[in-house]
Amino acid sequence: MDARPRLVGIDVARALALLGMVATHVLEPRTPSGDLAFAQAVAGGRASALFAVLAGLSIALTTGRRRPPRGRERVAASVGLVVRAGLVALVGLALADLDSGIAVILTYYGLLFVCALPFLGLGARPLLAWAAAWAVLAPVASHLLRPLAPERGWSSPSFDQLAEPGPLLAELFLTGYYPVLPWVAYLLAGMALGRADLGRRRVAASVAAAGALLATVAAVASELLTRPADVVRALLADPPPIGVAPASRDELLDLVAGGMFGTTPTGAWQWLLVDAPHSATPFDLLHTIGTAWLVVGAALLVVDLLPAAGRRGVAVLTGAGTATLSLYALHVAMRSEHLPPTDGPDSFRWHVLVLAALGAGLVAAGRRGPLEAFVGAAARGSALVVRQAWPEGGAGYAAAMDSHHDDKQTPDESSGGQVSEVSSMDGAGEEISPGDAVAGAPDQSAGDDRPQEGTAGPDAPPRHGIPEESNESSR
Repeated sequence: MDARPRLVGIDVARALALLGMVATHVLEPRTPSGDLAFAQAVAGGRASALFAVLAGLSIALTTGRRRPPRGRERVAASVGLVVRAGLVALVGLALADLDSGIAVILTYYGLLFVCALPFLGLGARPLLAWAAAWAVLAPVASHLLRPLAPERGWSSPSFDQLAEPGPLLAELFLTGYYPVLPWVAYLLAGMALGRADLGRRRVAASVAAAGALLATVAAVASELLTRPADVVRALLADPPPIGVAPASRDELLDLVAGGMFGTTPTGAWQWLLVDAPHSATPFDLLHTIGTAWLVVGAALLVVDLLPAAGRRGVAVLTGAGTATLSLYALHVAMRSEHLPPTDGPDSFRWHVLVLAALGAGLVAAGRRGPLEAFVGAAARGSALVVRQAWPEGGAGYAAAMDSHHDDKQTPDESSGGQVSEVSSMDGAGEEISPGDAVAGAPDQSAGDDRPQEGTAGPDAPPRHGIPEESNESSR
C-alpha cells in the first residue's frame, strides 16, 4: 500500500473541474447578443475532459503510483476497481431519474473504469503511447461503427434501459453524450500522469508545458484543415442536429462551439477534422487532453510554491475536489425540482457556495464525502477479500495479465514535492469518484484516498437546438 501524503494540487484541479462543470450546467451558453458566453468558451467540453483525465490519474495513484501492480495486488486492484465502477454506475442511473436536465456522466464513468483493467500493469511511457494512438484511431472506429448502432436516446442512461442492454451498451460506448470508446483516450492520458513522479516540480512543469503545446497544436491544426473549400462543402452538407442550417464555415463552427452531443454526424468523414466541445474527434480529444494536462501541471506547480500553511489553506478552500462524487450528485439534485435553488440569476452563486462550503467543511473535519466513503469501503473490502484468499505469487489470472506488460520497474523514490497535509493516498482499493484523483477527504485508515468529471461529471450538453425528443434540454 502507498501511504504517502496526497497531492493537494490534484484536489485543486478536481475543484476547478467541478466548478467548470457547474458553470456549463447552470449558466447560459450564449450572451443575449448570441455570442459564446465566457463560461462556455473556457469550460465547455474541457471540464468533462479534465474530470476524465483525473479519473485515469486517480486510478494510477491508487494502484501503485509509479509502480504498476503485479500478481495478487493487480487482481485485488482489478476487483476493487470493478466494484467501484459498478457502484458509480448505479449512482448515475439513479440520478438520471431526477429529471435534472443534465446529461449525467456517472454511468459512462462506470464503464470507463472497467476499460482501465487491461492497462493497470503499464508504466507511464507505454500508457502515453496507447493514449496517443487511441485519441487518433478510436474516433475513426467510432465514425465507422456508429451507422451500425441502434438509434441513440437523448436522455441520460436510466434503470429503464437495463431491459434492453444492447441499445444501452451501444449508447454508452458509441452514441451517447460521453461515448466510452473514444473517451478511453482521456483515461489513458490520466493514467500516464499518475505513473509519473508528480511530486517533482520539474515533472509538473513538463506536464503543464506539454499540455499547453498539445492543446495549441491540435486547435491550430484543426483550424487549418477545415479551411479548404471541399472540406467546408462536406461539413455544410452534413450538419449536426442543432436546429439551425448554417450557411458558412464560420457560422457552422460558431454553432458547434456551443457544444455537440457527444458525437459528430457520420455522413462526412471531414467531421473528424473539427475541434468542437463534446465532438470526440481526434482534434477535440487531443486539445482537451492538452488543456487537462495544463490545469493539472499548473495546479501542482502553484501549490508547490506555497508554504505549509498556504497548502493547508488551499486544501480547505478547494475541499470540494476531495468529494466530487457526493457533490456532483448533490449538484444534479439541485438542478431538479426536488431541491433549491430555482433557476435564476443567483442560481450559479448558490451552487458554488453550497458545494464549496460542504467541501471545505469535510476537509476541515477530516471526513470523506458520504458516497466516497461508501464506494471506497466497498472497493477496499472486495480487494481485501482477494488478498486474503489469493496466495502470494499465485499463478493463473494475475500471471497471465502481467505477462503482456512491461517488466521494467522504476524505483518509486519518495516525493520531495508538494503534498497535502490533509490526507494520505492509498492503493488498489481506493475509490474513484468522477472527478477526483483521490476521492474524498481524509479517511483515518492507513493510507486511504482517492476520479469524477472523478465523479463530478461532464459539462452539460449544449442547450441550443437540442433535438425535440431530448429531455436534457434544461441545461
